[in-house]
Amino acid sequence: MARAASIERNTSETQIKVSVDLDGTGKCELVTGLPFFDHMLDQVARHGLIDIAINAKGDLEIDAHHTVEDVGITLGQAIAKAVGDKQGITRYGHAYVPLDEALSRVVIDFSGRPGLEYRVNYTRARVGEFDVDLLHEFFQGFVNHAHVTLHIDNLEGGNAHHQAETIFKAFGRAVRMALTPDARMQGTIPSTKGSL
Repeated sequence: MARAASIERNTSETQIKVSVDLDGTGKCELVTGLPFFDHMLDQVARHGLIDIAINAKGDLEIDAHHTVEDVGITLGQAIAKAVGDKQGITRYGHAYVPLDEALSRVVIDFSGRPGLEYRVNYTRARVGEFDVDLLHEFFQGFVNHAHVTLHIDNLEGGNAHHQAETIFKAFGRAVRMALTPDARMQGTIPSTKGSL
């Protein structure tokens, strides 16, 4: 059964369409109007081996906040829809990813309970024109709508671009691990409750 989904979100601030294939090869088509953000989302697709297509039009003349947050919301909704009842998934995933001096750890649980622990102290406020505070908003939107528990820790880093990139690479790899089918869990939900 294909684990794929498409979601559209239209508000007075943004118009967003997201499509995902959880069993893809890491292909992505990204149009957000925010080149650095596209670069980060590309890491999720490539390291998560998730095919992702995102077309977002937002009120960038105000700032990037609504676009970044709403992409997180819509991607979370699309992944939740593609996962379905979570039967047979590994459920938990984690990854450590280095990039030169930077090192980040991401741990995820497709628990059905939204929760974000985000411990990142960027060395500067912007990468180019992009406000790194918005990355927290992306992950908060994702967590709230994918219904996952997500821990993000940047353990080392002297370059804000490297810090962000290790986070997004680790996030992609943790999602990939958690959503990988577990042959020993076939036909069952990975929870003592019987549902997630």
